[in-house]
Amino acid sequence: MDFELSQEQKLLQKTIREFAVAEVQPGAEERDKTKEFPKEIFHSLGELGVLGLPFSEEYGGAGSDTISFAIVVEELSKACGSTGITYSAHISLGGAPIALFGTEDQKQKYLPAICSGQSLGAFGLTEPNAGSDAGGTLTEALIENGDYVINGNKCFITNASYAKFLALTAITGRTGDHKEISAIIVPTDSKGFTVIDNYDKMGLNASNTTELILDNVRVSTDNLLGEKGNGFKQFLITLDGGRIGIGAMAVGIAQAAFERALSYANERTQFGRNLAKFQAIQFKLADMALKIELARNMVYKAAWLKDQGKPFTKEAAMCKLFASEICTEVTNQAIQIHGGYGYMKEYHVERFLRDAKLLEIGEGTSEVQRMVIARKIGC
Repeated sequence: MDFELSQEQKLLQKTIREFAVAEVQPGAEERDKTKEFPKEIFHSLGELGVLGLPFSEEYGGAGSDTISFAIVVEELSKACGSTGITYSAHISLGGAPIALFGTEDQKQKYLPAICSGQSLGAFGLTEPNAGSDAGGTLTEALIENGDYVINGNKCFITNASYAKFLALTAITGRTGDHKEISAIIVPTDSKGFTVIDNYDKMGLNASNTTELILDNVRVSTDNLLGEKGNGFKQFLITLDGGRIGIGAMAVGIAQAAFERALSYANERTQFGRNLAKFQAIQFKLADMALKIELARNMVYKAAWLKDQGKPFTKEAAMCKLFASEICTEVTNQAIQIHGGYGYMKEYHVERFLRDAKLLEIGEGTSEVQRMVIARKIGC
């Protein structure tokens, strides 16, 4: 058992950490206020060659592993949660389904744009009446003259404003009460396809969260992703990988909150001593460090299992559940350690808490993760 990162992973970690500190972190607070999407940052990430990190070099990717993906997500999220979730979704929800289930022609057509950053990755799953119950999908794709004609709408879709295409789920057949759900690749400039970006969110304000409206959108049946009727199974596999990304995001945001709390505790004087000299504060910081380390190890284990081709559904759910919940706890405690200053935006920690909350909801709520874990342990 070896917990050491490889030399390539260490170099990547150093490179992204330096980039995040220099290019991502300085404008994070302002982007949170203005809701400005970090386009220039993603242009630079494309030039660094990390937008196609885990995908084959044949399609313009870097041929790297899932641990490396988790490292990049963690470092970007530590600097800016909005940047972290944009990157995580780009890889795990946008590119991964095409890499996993696409035909060779589809991979050649779509993955190079993902890897270069010409198109950001997005995935159309959630609907107004189909959240945790994704089987409640109502969007429908009917075959007409060799094309799918798609009608329906999706909500809470990350990156769609900057995606030239995305895979989405739709009903392609019915047998009694049973819905046949398939995944279809749809260009976002298709006639009848509308992307609406007007959500007013609690946090992650510089990320792009959209609603999709599909009104008689017509695409070729060649755009079917994977096998017809396997859409439900495919998105479950996709979400397993995405949960590793959410876990890594949580670790990064929690680490940022911890470091600011520790620095503040060592500088702030009360009753003639630094806060860090009080046992009540020391215990808070010790617990924060402990839980972050546990969460990081869980994320890396799930990523390692995925890289080894071993089952990782349970571990992905565990790392996502634990990391997201301790992230909310750690960011909340960081505010507490800052006292009144923690409530002020200029100290950043209140933003970390607002950003953290989504991680207990997206890619399957904490309740759904417990359902997945319960099934995997034989309940």
